[in-house]
Amino acid sequence: MSGSWTEAMRAGDFERAWAINDRDLTMVAYPPKHIGPRHLQRIWRGDDLKGKDVLVRCYHGLGDTIQFLRFMRPLRDIARRVTVWCQGELLPLVERAAGVDRALALHEGVPDLDFEVDIEIMEVPHAIRSRRDQFEMRAPYVSLPSAGDPNLPRYGMAVGLVWDVGDWDKRRAIPAALLRRLAIAGVTLYSLQRGAKAGELAEIGASDISTPDIAALGHLLQRLDLLICVDTMVAHLAGALGCEAWVLLHADCDWRWPSDEAHSLWYPSLRLFHQRTLGNWDVVLAQARTALVGRSGGLLQRVV
Repeated sequence: MSGSWTEAMRAGDFERAWAINDRDLTMVAYPPKHIGPRHLQRIWRGDDLKGKDVLVRCYHGLGDTIQFLRFMRPLRDIARRVTVWCQGELLPLVERAAGVDRALALHEGVPDLDFEVDIEIMEVPHAIRSRRDQFEMRAPYVSLPSAGDPNLPRYGMAVGLVWDVGDWDKRRAIPAALLRRLAIAGVTLYSLQRGAKAGELAEIGASDISTPDIAALGHLLQRLDLLICVDTMVAHLAGALGCEAWVLLHADCDWRWPSDEAHSLWYPSLRLFHQRTLGNWDVVLAQARTALVGRSGGLLQRVV
């Protein structure tokens, strides 16, 4: 994406972003659909979606699918039927989302169904010319299947932690040892980090409650008082559920986050903490610690 498109999206100037996308559709010679790595494929080529049986392909990350799931309702307002071909882990969430008629698990082959038009999920807001009010989240748009209420024995405030990411952009990861700074009086720390090592948990002072089940993870987020995490899927899940989360961002953060603001148009329950120098997490953790001291103290006063 061009820099001007990034600037338009960060500024919430969506009409300008769509104009840039329109220009790209007319000027760029795309390869045939479904050729090459899926996350690089351009699926939608300007086809009319009105009254059509639409297949939505989820070819990016889990967090991307969760973030753009909000656009299925406005897509369904114009389409005849919406089928979402999504990552299997997300089926329990996607099949319950407003605007989704069918949800199928993504696989390496081709979907075994008929459709008239297909589109990648991150192309949907451009295709339907989404307005600012369709970006802004007025209420949680993800719901969870029923499950037992997770038991979190704790003293004071329960805070979940996620500090590592996949291989896509390791600049987003934080060394586990730095999170020890969040171990303060009145706070019980829990690790939601999948695959965390025993040494990391001991160094941080956190109990492991991680799970590969995303619906179960959602229920844990709803039980916690706060999530503190890096820019990864769990941030989007917390935001989509309306759970309070603090997201620690590296200096050259992704286009979906404002460059220096503390709040996100996408998720009102999230607070953003930005690196000022690429690779230096010390100031970010110091700010988060100060905020956590204030947040936990306020909670304890209310409990007392």
